[in-house]
Formats: sequence, C-alpha cells, structure tokens
Amino acid sequence: MTAAEIIKDIKARKFKPVYLLHGEEAYYIDQVTDYIEDKLLSDAEKGFNQTILYGKDTDMATVLGAAKRYPMMSDYQVVIVKEAQDLKWAKEEGNSKEAEFVINYFEKPLPSTILVLAFKYANFDKRKKIYKAISKSGLIFQSDLVRDYKLVPWIEDFIKEKGYKIDQQASALMAEYLGTDLSKIANEIEKLMLNVPKEVIINTDLVQKNIGISKEYNVFELQKALAVRNVLKCNQIIDYFANNPKANPMVMVLANLGGYFTKLLKYHYIPNKADAASALGVPPFFIKDYEVAAKNYNTGKVFQVISLLREYDLKSKGLDSSGNVDDGQLYKELIFKIIH
Repeated sequence: MTAAEIIKDIKARKFKPVYLLHGEEAYYIDQVTDYIEDKLLSDAEKGFNQTILYGKDTDMATVLGAAKRYPMMSDYQVVIVKEAQDLKWAKEEGNSKEAEFVINYFEKPLPSTILVLAFKYANFDKRKKIYKAISKSGLIFQSDLVRDYKLVPWIEDFIKEKGYKIDQQASALMAEYLGTDLSKIANEIEKLMLNVPKEVIINTDLVQKNIGISKEYNVFELQKALAVRNVLKCNQIIDYFANNPKANPMVMVLANLGGYFTKLLKYHYIPNKADAASALGVPPFFIKDYEVAAKNYNTGKVFQVISLLREYDLKSKGLDSSGNVDDGQLYKELIFKIIH
C-alpha cells in the first residue's frame, strides 16, 4: 500500500492494530504518523487515549505495556513510537521470557490499540521474528528513497494535488537544486505557494525568487555553462558559490554535477537518441543540452570528469588533500580540469 492508500483507509476507519512504517525516505513515514496522531482520535479522546513515545527514551517493555492498556471512553487508544530506529529491539529475539512477551503481543495484538512504529532512515530487518509477526497481524509500509529521475514528476504531482501548476523548467530547477529529500522539497513548495496565487503558473523566476536560488548563479546554470565550455560563466558561478557556501554547499554541487555527467555518459550509449528523454528520465527540452554537451565531452572525457568529481568530493571533505584549501580554490581547480 502507498502512504495515500493507508491514510484513505484510516479516514474510512479501517484500522490495523499495528503499523510498522520503515524505510530510508522519512517523508511518507512522517505523513502517515502525523495523520494518525492528528486525526485518528478526537481532541476529547486524545487526553486519555493517545501516548507518544520516542525510541531513544523508552524500551519495548514500556511500549507494549502502553499498548496492552484498554481505551477510556473511546473505541480505540493510539500508541505512537517516533524515531523507533533508536528503540532497543535486540531482546525480542531468542528464548527469553521478554522475547516471548514481545512476540506474543505482535502475533495477537490488542484490537482496541493502534500501535505505530515509525522506524526511519533505514529498512527494518525482515529476518526478525517481529517483522514476520507484524506482517500477519498488522500492516508494514516501506518508504523507499525517490530516484533522482522521478523527482520532476513527483514535484509536478505534489503541486497539482495542491491545486497549483508549474512548468517543466521550474520543476526541473527545483529537482536539481533541492536534491532528493522529499521533506525539504515539500517544505520549500509550501513556502512558495504562500506567495503565489493559484491561477499563476509557477515558473523559474518564481522558484528562484521564493526559494532563494540565484537566477544566474545556480547548479543548473553551471551545468549549462560546462556543457558549452563557457569558461567565463563557469568561473562567475563558482565564485558566487564560494562566497555563498550555506546556500550552495559544495557537497550538494558536486553531487548534482555527478548526476549530470553520469546522465551524459548514458546519453553517449543510447542507440536511438529519440528515446533519450525517457532513457535519462529528464524532460524532453533538456535533450538539446545533452546533445551539445556530448559533442564537447566524448566518453573518455566524461569518465575522466566523473573520476575528478569523486576526487574533489573527497578533498572538499578534508580527505585526500594537502593542507587547508578553501572551496573557492577547489572549485577553480576542478572546473579547469573539467573544461581542459
């Protein structure tokens, strides 16, 4: 089930006694958890029947002790364990009485309790007995990271659901600049929508103005400048990056360039260039940029650039570098080596 389908069932009062929400992408885990916390019980019911625990501050005995209580003046009680990845799970395995107590509960959970385990930033170990027990008695939802090539449609769908419209260049700029953290993307879109009327189509100017992306000096423009080997423009942009490190962290810039040149390498090997947009997972209007870049960077050069990006990523983190070299110097060295 998707997060939207789980929430739809909860709205219809179709509950499971246990929800194990796990995975590397926290956005959907938070979405389901927040909905259950905010909407499942009325305000009057929450006082006696809603318990919020945090993994690092509790243990399984406390969690299940709360789960085994009966609701007061309500059909259900809710127990939510946030940051459940910090909960001590190890003792549920083995032959101890504690392990038996834990497994017995998850095999036959109390129907009047809705227990939510929000296990974030990693996948739960599917070999554990507790996982197998919950899969039979409750619901398990795995929230995987969104691949970079799916970010543009994700942004467009998110904005459409909110009743707004965005052009492809604007959504592509957001995907390039904000990375794959869905919570960050959603927060930035929410802020943007506060300043944009619904009847206005969101374009690159509005994105740049409201999300704090420089119109001329951003990763998107750096990629375009590198594609045509525009030395002057490249140096102007990296000077801006070096002087504004908080807005343009070097690790993010290098990650974006790594993604760009990896796609450029794939472009070289696509037999039918008419299929390039779908093969690369980019909007069709970007293909002209890749076509130009492919003429300026043959496959051998692209392999070299990808290697350089890895090398300078290590240097930017203080590894494989002699002495204290600032980001500006690293940028200049890297761009020179890429272009020449």
